[in-house]
Amino acid sequence: MRMRAAGLAAALVAAAALLACTQGARPVSAAPPRTWADAPPASPVDADAAYVEAALARMSVRELAASVIMMRVPSRDPASARELVAASGVGGVILMGDDTQRSPSYAAALTGALTADSSLPPLTAVDQEGGIVARLPDAGPSAATLAGMPPDATQAAFAERARLAASGGFTVNFGVVADVVGDPRSFLAPRAFGGDPASVSERVAAAVAGEHGTVLSTLKHFPGHGAAAGDSHALIPTTDMGAGEWRAVHAPPFESGIAAGAELVMMGHLRFTAVDPVPATLSREWYRVLREDLGFEGVAVTDDLWMLTSSGEPAYEDPYVDGVAALAAGADLLLYVGPIDPWALAERIERAVIVDGTVPLMRLEEAARRVLELRRSVATSDAAFARCEGACLDAVG
Repeated sequence: MRMRAAGLAAALVAAAALLACTQGARPVSAAPPRTWADAPPASPVDADAAYVEAALARMSVRELAASVIMMRVPSRDPASARELVAASGVGGVILMGDDTQRSPSYAAALTGALTADSSLPPLTAVDQEGGIVARLPDAGPSAATLAGMPPDATQAAFAERARLAASGGFTVNFGVVADVVGDPRSFLAPRAFGGDPASVSERVAAAVAGEHGTVLSTLKHFPGHGAAAGDSHALIPTTDMGAGEWRAVHAPPFESGIAAGAELVMMGHLRFTAVDPVPATLSREWYRVLREDLGFEGVAVTDDLWMLTSSGEPAYEDPYVDGVAALAAGADLLLYVGPIDPWALAERIERAVIVDGTVPLMRLEEAARRVLELRRSVATSDAAFARCEGACLDAVG
């Protein structure tokens, strides 16, 4: 690993001060760069693919591990947040309502500061569904309201929603709820496009079309939260629904969104016992279904892994263990809204690859490649994402 000694050491000292729960800052990697004999040759006509392959070839296992982490930065100070992201090497950051102060300009100052290397910016994500889930002020109609309007209204609403998110410097919107929710008592009912698979599918595709070219779209919560009663923030919703019924009712909106070009799919902490006894986030079978049956080629991101811990089930009490299991199963990006030490988590993933063998190196490389491809697409996009450099940092620090 090439160590930029002085700069990295200073960044690590600053980052350590942000993480009271850590035991001290550690370098991004203590391991030497890995060899990559099996790397596929990049297409000579695809400059971005060549860039990604070259970046991957330079990364150690620890750096690869860090690159598949998306975390909430424990500081609203742009300079401190920038130092933490650069020093830890995480692949992305999520901001919640408290972080944005419900202000696009405030959010833009923070998200714009996170990019130390404009050729490979970290992903910046927000939950901007509209309605009751909005981290920025959003007067547009919710999904539940749009369910009773023509599909064109959904496309227009999400086009405006995407512009709002982009004005805050966000490159990823965790905003398209693809769940089929037929129970009006469900906590998801106000957030969903309704209970008819065909109607939901049409509006999911329209939402993705509306966001296209402005932010990266995310479909959630695969395989479908509407199939299992309960709130996955507090427990693991469980259903005995078989694959046939799931395929007929809950798969179509995800297929529709994937066909429309959604770049990410968020895996839900949902247990379909007839398919796999473990939650979908940790299920190799559900990742296989997503890839092979639905044809998704983008980034599979977990829902917040602290939610599994909040379920109270002893098997999922350690969010780092859950993250390693999700990665091994097929996740590409591990989302943590609760506090984490990114160095400790990256070290845990590295150990799973090198020592324990529970995560094959090829699996980690595959995940890191997908995330890097997405980050590179942001760097080369025509979208005017917010940036904060130089004097801007001084002004908002």
